[in-house]
Amino acid sequence: MIRPLRIFALLFFVSGLLGTANAADHAKMDAFAKCVSSKGAKMYGTFWCPHCAEQKELFGNSFQYINYVECGIPGSRQITQECKQLGLRRTPTWIFSDGQRHEGKMELQELSKQTGCQLP
Repeated sequence: MIRPLRIFALLFFVSGLLGTANAADHAKMDAFAKCVSSKGAKMYGTFWCPHCAEQKELFGNSFQYINYVECGIPGSRQITQECKQLGLRRTPTWIFSDGQRHEGKMELQELSKQTGCQLP
């Protein structure tokens, strides 16, 4: 018969292993997001845009390291003057250091190829 204390110890050990792997994955994604930003890539989005939310979810917590410009004006569906001046037609829009633009959600593999940043 397996004792409850042994089961608890085994579960604690396994969850610790999973947590360590998860922390390493987060660190790798942080590095990728920081690299994308360091290459001059910038994402323009709006708080009401579902595709912007999907784009952010691809990065998880690492999105905090992405150069992001909020184009939405709180309390309205209007966009900021900065985003109007850039001629943004839809969000998300990625603008890269060489001036190239990509409208719509970008898969991480595409961002990796565009920026030269290694995807974890």
